[in-house]
Amino acid sequence: MSSVTEQTAVVRELSIAARPETVWEFFVDPEKAVRWMGIDATLDPRPGGVYRVTVMSGNVGSGTFVELDPPRRLVFTWGWEQGGDDKAMAVAPGSSTIEVELEPEGDGTFLRFTHRDLPSVEAVASHGHGWDHYLGRLVTVAEGRDPGRDTWLDSRK
Repeated sequence: MSSVTEQTAVVRELSIAARPETVWEFFVDPEKAVRWMGIDATLDPRPGGVYRVTVMSGNVGSGTFVELDPPRRLVFTWGWEQGGDDKAMAVAPGSSTIEVELEPEGDGTFLRFTHRDLPSVEAVASHGHGWDHYLGRLVTVAEGRDPGRDTWLDSRK
């Protein structure tokens, strides 16, 4: 996994040994989404539809789906329902944007993940750390392996 961080964006590029159609489902199917991130998800994958994931108790990411071009491109807004005073978490629901681009790469997928419009350097660093954790779990589950229990559910309350 390589990474590039800009002041207000997190960008990750990775290869996954699964077809784009398979990877796509892990972003739009609530049952599949929680296999790699979160404990609950409400997803209505259509422009204007709800995107809401309880990442862990007390941390709910929410926004709306903006653009869907299965299985190539997905855009949705993101933010925390209860960000508090922590600069790293002070991202209002729907105030930042996540773009997922999936390109065929042999029998697998090249994924370019961009989380932009983050409000501070602290938010970029925190979200970059979080996405590294969860995108690693996505690779595992999309490739048909068991990512195991998310250890962050026990250590980050």
